[in-house]
Amino acid sequence: MRFISNAKQWLGFLGRLRPAEVPRRPYAHLIEEYADYMVRERGLSPHTIRIHCWHLEQFLARFWEQHRCFREISIADIDAAIARKGDQDCYARTSIKAYASALRSFFRYAEQRGWCAHGLAAAIMSPRLFADEGLPKGPSWTDVQRLLTSTEGDQPKNVRDRAIIMLFAVYGMRVGEVRALRLGDLDWERELIYMTRPKSRRQQFYPLSHTVGESILRYLKKVRPHVPYREVFLTLKAPFRPPSSGSFYDVVGDRLRALNVSLKHRGPHSLRHACATRLLAGGLSMKEIGDHLGHRKIDTTRIYAKVDLTGLRQVANFDLGGLL
Repeated sequence: MRFISNAKQWLGFLGRLRPAEVPRRPYAHLIEEYADYMVRERGLSPHTIRIHCWHLEQFLARFWEQHRCFREISIADIDAAIARKGDQDCYARTSIKAYASALRSFFRYAEQRGWCAHGLAAAIMSPRLFADEGLPKGPSWTDVQRLLTSTEGDQPKNVRDRAIIMLFAVYGMRVGEVRALRLGDLDWERELIYMTRPKSRRQQFYPLSHTVGESILRYLKKVRPHVPYREVFLTLKAPFRPPSSGSFYDVVGDRLRALNVSLKHRGPHSLRHACATRLLAGGLSMKEIGDHLGHRKIDTTRIYAKVDLTGLRQVANFDLGGLL
């Protein structure tokens, strides 16, 4: 099976594989038109549009299985879909709320276009969330150091994964930010790293620490293939290309699982939580931590105050406790 998978990738890369014809989904035009509206009229980021379309795809795919006209849709259908997210798909309440919000936005547009009955959007209910009801969960800093220890050695995977994990743990970067990091974003002469925040779509720059810079440079010199792609991180096997978002999840998740770290979620975002908690324990202010993580609102950062509260110190004097 692995040979067949690799062969398909190679043939596709060479343009010699004829992709199987996938029939056009009967509801595709609804998603496409709504996506175009989000771009032109609302100016939403590509990340937000992609999430909205993903939620909408899930909803419409299940509705169309009933072989009903879209104009027949009722609030009972929407309520059932939202309830199914919790009962069958095991979504957390925050995820259910995001799903309901995406549907509410779509049906507001659908009503304007005359695709469905009026009043559906206003009738969509989502679960009530209480301020700061959930604690961010991440590995302890000791476990983060153990995670980095697991990347020691000269194996190409270890060299690449060490650089990736450093960016997650030290800078609190999101998967999309690491995946989108390009060679031009590394200013070696001025020792700066630039990153574009996917939500705010603004670029920030940070001092490139010596240890993180060394790990990236080692990957670039010894592991990264010489191909036209400008993304920093590429797959380890040919055909070389930027890894999928799921591949970055596996970089962290597989190693945390091998270390028997007890966490409900073992993905890269857990390292972002670990970074924020470590900064707070080190005495940084909410504003400083928010700036470091690229938060647009202080309320997003304030949740970490439930984990640990300490006095304020200056960012320049902060010590990452032997990690760097």
